[in-house]
Amino acid sequence: MKKSTRRRISILVIEDDPGDLGLIQSNVRLAGLKRIGEDDPVIWASTLADGIAAAAFNKPDVVLLDLSLPDSAGITTVERMRSAAPAVPIIVLTGQDDHQLAEAALQAGAQDYLAKGQLFQHDALGRAIRHALVRQKLESRLHLLDAALNAVASGIVITDLSAAIEWANPAFTQITGFATSEVVGHNPGEMLNSGKQDGHFYEGMWQTILAGRVWTGELVNRRKNGSLFDAALTISPVTGGDGSIRHFVAIMQDISERKATDERVQHLAHHDQLTDLPNRMLLSDRLFQALAQVRREQGTLAVMFLDLDDFKPVNDTLGHDVGDLLLKEVALRLRGCAPRSSDTVARVGGDEFVILLAQIDKAADAAVVARKVLTAVKRPFAIGPHRIDISTSIGIAVYPEHGEDVSRLLKNADTAMYHAKKAGRSCYRFFRELAETTRA
Repeated sequence: MKKSTRRRISILVIEDDPGDLGLIQSNVRLAGLKRIGEDDPVIWASTLADGIAAAAFNKPDVVLLDLSLPDSAGITTVERMRSAAPAVPIIVLTGQDDHQLAEAALQAGAQDYLAKGQLFQHDALGRAIRHALVRQKLESRLHLLDAALNAVASGIVITDLSAAIEWANPAFTQITGFATSEVVGHNPGEMLNSGKQDGHFYEGMWQTILAGRVWTGELVNRRKNGSLFDAALTISPVTGGDGSIRHFVAIMQDISERKATDERVQHLAHHDQLTDLPNRMLLSDRLFQALAQVRREQGTLAVMFLDLDDFKPVNDTLGHDVGDLLLKEVALRLRGCAPRSSDTVARVGGDEFVILLAQIDKAADAAVVARKVLTAVKRPFAIGPHRIDISTSIGIAVYPEHGEDVSRLLKNADTAMYHAKKAGRSCYRFFRELAETTRA
């Protein structure tokens, strides 16, 4: 036969009357808390001081506490015992059937209150002990969950059905800057609203959670001090026994640092590290989008391919550090020549640049920009103690005359640039079909 795995409980009785102690021990046996062959679960102490010492040594599961002891009396007895053994449930036993005293004992930390004359009534003591042990387990679990929620780095709030906050953990305060006292009773969406999400965003969120589904997304929130932060948010409905939604639990993480890192990675992937201009990948993407737009609108765009003249001697005579500084200055001047948001200035090679003019009315507009570039680059550059004179050769391909896709336009602009080089440098040339066939 399989042995019982029931754990033996330990009951500390702090009672100065031996007769009452015997009464309690009888009730313990009648309640089935002591089985045949088991040691007596009752530990006796006749004073509060002895009881406190016994609690520290024996670690009892429950304390049965008389309020009238030789060294302590009244509610102070409960408070002192609770302070000495805060994790042990206390059941107050007294000869007084006083409701006010019972309420005061419960407020002082006792879990139950029994008049000694009630002990034999319907297993009152046994039920009180069992219930105290169950409540203690539940309270321990609640304390554990509370500690876990308070320790997590994510902000957590619990709201009622109307989104009024009932509870918030310390991480929510740390992330938002709002103290718990400032948020309880308020709607988190209203307090943290940055204005970056429109009404449709919140309508979709509410439709999801009111339908009983979990909503997950990202948004921009505002802290108490007015600063903005990126947040990852999950809102889960909490239902009651009848299936109706009673609360919402929202878990929020500040992802500003992660978003900033992602943006930096994306920027590095699409920009030249020296000049911070768009690289060939980003240029191709913007050119692809610009072509799609001009096709729809039957418009015109131009691609200008630039190669610096006499740049290699700068590197050879003054060093690559000076050459790098020169390239950065060239990039700044090129940006000034194509300042519109629709324009793109990119670095595609060592001393090669491309300017995309995504919105022009006619090919002659590209020539205007090309002349600005020639003038800007020809002005002397002051790099440290050095005065450097260079120029650039420019090839221009116009959509749709000189190509209708990304690769063709770039190839033909490059071809036109080589003809500008042959024509004496420091000039620009448009691509012509004849130019491609006569290229040396």
